[in-house]
Amino acid sequence: QVQLVESGGGFVQAGGSLRLSCAASGRTFSTYAMGWFRQAPGKEREFVATISRSGGSTDYVLSVKGRFTISRDNAKNTVSLQMNSLKPEDTAVYFCAAARRVGVRETPRGSLAYDSWGQGTQVTVSS
Repeated sequence: QVQLVESGGGFVQAGGSLRLSCAASGRTFSTYAMGWFRQAPGKEREFVATISRSGGSTDYVLSVKGRFTISRDNAKNTVSLQMNSLKPEDTAVYFCAAARRVGVRETPRGSLAYDSWGQGTQVTVSS
């Protein structure tokens, strides 16, 4: 399994921006589809965004489309989530995840598809 470490969380006012990064260990990063999930207090973990192994395909939950952008750099073993126009309802712990058992162009939304998870990074958006 790949080891994942997130960074970049913090406190921001509504309308602001943050960029989350996830660093992965190992030499097989390009064989994983990557995803971001989030969990707000008292709520279940939810899918946010995913990117295919090559980076050619992406998918987003409707609530963040047009505001968030997922990207990856396979040479640096990193995946990022650029978050713009943040809203208070985006407040959550954000998790990076890696899915190995997927096709080259697949962009899985379900958490069960993911084999490895980071420890999470807190994002707080004030109104």
